[in-house]
Amino acid sequence: MRFSSRLRWDFRPNALFRLLEEKRRDGTPLVDLTESNPTRAGFLYDESAILGALSDPEALLYRPEGAGMRTAREAVVCYYAGRNESTDAGRIVLAPGTSEAYAYLFKLLANPGDEILVPQPSYPLFEYLAELESVGVKSYPLEFDGAWRIDAEAVREAAGPRTKAVIVVNPNNPTGNYLKRGELAALTRICDECGLALICDEVFFDFALLPGAGASTVGNDGVLCFTLNGLSKMGGLPQMKLAWIVVDGPDRARRQAIERLELIADTYLSVATPAQCGAARLIGTRAAFHQQAMSRIERNLRFLRQALGGAHACAALPVEGGWYAVLRLPGTRGEEEWALTFLDRDNVLTQPGYFYDFTAGAHVVVSLIVPPDVFSEGIARMLARVVESVSSQRHSSEFR
Repeated sequence: MRFSSRLRWDFRPNALFRLLEEKRRDGTPLVDLTESNPTRAGFLYDESAILGALSDPEALLYRPEGAGMRTAREAVVCYYAGRNESTDAGRIVLAPGTSEAYAYLFKLLANPGDEILVPQPSYPLFEYLAELESVGVKSYPLEFDGAWRIDAEAVREAAGPRTKAVIVVNPNNPTGNYLKRGELAALTRICDECGLALICDEVFFDFALLPGAGASTVGNDGVLCFTLNGLSKMGGLPQMKLAWIVVDGPDRARRQAIERLELIADTYLSVATPAQCGAARLIGTRAAFHQQAMSRIERNLRFLRQALGGAHACAALPVEGGWYAVLRLPGTRGEEEWALTFLDRDNVLTQPGYFYDFTAGAHVVVSLIVPPDVFSEGIARMLARVVESVSSQRHSSEFR
């Protein structure tokens, strides 16, 4: 049997995964600083409200609608109104998740062999999502000069004759930097000049550490623009499988894009009726989750900054929002070696920076929604290991 070659189908586990599996087989208690599934992170949910949202008798009826049920799309409109942003149900197309939303958009915008520009560093799934649609990815760099920023001219330079769209993650995962108004204006201008669509992933948008941290792309009619969001992060409900695309842009291009997206979505009709019927109530539960998540993120980040306040040879890079922190570690080890050391010697699981395409230095990424007692224990063990390593290196060099 000859299978498709659109993916590389490389099932060989990396060294970190092999060590993790060995630890789990042995029953070793681990401190997991990578947990990002909110339903497994110890948050309290309003069970009656969530289960009640799924008990609507209308869920017993199958009403296939390509863009999604209007009542669900109107619930999304109300969500944006609460953010003081204006859209309408006619600009919204539902999807069962943002990964599927990307698949819809790649089908809409690109032919096999075309390419999409993605930020670097960023979420590692883009390459797989694109390859499944026989589309390539090309990176544009996020610049770091004490703060992360998008260099719009680097986006222009990266764009080629087969480039169809630019992806922005707002705030970026894992660096946590928001899209600024000046960056949005520059990207809109470049996309317009180069004939590119703008795709903005805003799943972490509500988790800002400072008010007014960034600019949303909702309502950006300067260029064909697609804004993604959903219940997975915003409400801590990934199992509900309800996400959406807000389509903006010049009138004719926007209408054509929506018509085509509806046809693509209608081919699959993947969004479950119970989630659509309960959309308004499910979105309504987000406030309680958001309050808990922000409290935990801020507490863990505060502990991290205090723990690093001493003379440690590592630093937490600035973060404006989202669920992650990036730690820069000493160059005495490569980042995979650091991650392996933390797991092997300290039973602490982290993600090495190369998972997110960091190109220089040694970094590890940790989740900020881990329960605080787990987070503080894991960070304390990591910092003790770093101090020991640096001291050993210094001692060794003194006797050379």
